[in-house]
Amino acid sequence: MAKQELTTVRESRPAEVYRPLSLFDEMERWLDEFFPRGWLRPAAWAPDLEAGTLPQIDVIDREEDILVRAAVPGYSKDDIEVTATDDSVTLRGSRKEEHKEEKGDYYCHEIRMGNFTRTLQLPAAVDGSRAEAKFRDGMLELVLPKQPQAKRQKIEIH
Repeated sequence: MAKQELTTVRESRPAEVYRPLSLFDEMERWLDEFFPRGWLRPAAWAPDLEAGTLPQIDVIDREEDILVRAAVPGYSKDDIEVTATDDSVTLRGSRKEEHKEEKGDYYCHEIRMGNFTRTLQLPAAVDGSRAEAKFRDGMLELVLPKQPQAKRQKIEIH
């Protein structure tokens, strides 16, 4: 009887990189599978925060007024509502856009919707009745005049 030789094949694998947080990553993955999405991290399921639909905003405290600029690309001026109180301003936006395309056998129908509400605490009291709003190329600018008592006063040092 012929003698059979057994050969062992060794796989060569790249060395694993030591990651001190890998145990925590594994635990987080396991918890994400076990519990419903967002149970441990409530902000993770907030659609406005996750999808990035909240407008980016600049608030500039100037001598006579406060300038608020909001980037709202994809919205028209009719899609946006602005309200102001003495110490805050609220921006609300709502849009619905449909796109249909038919070419021979090809058919595409997309609906995009977006809503946001954002309230900002202002650094000084403003007179909302004299506020001005301008909208151009997806950029909303609000000029909110300060109330007289909220304007900066120079204080002389003795």
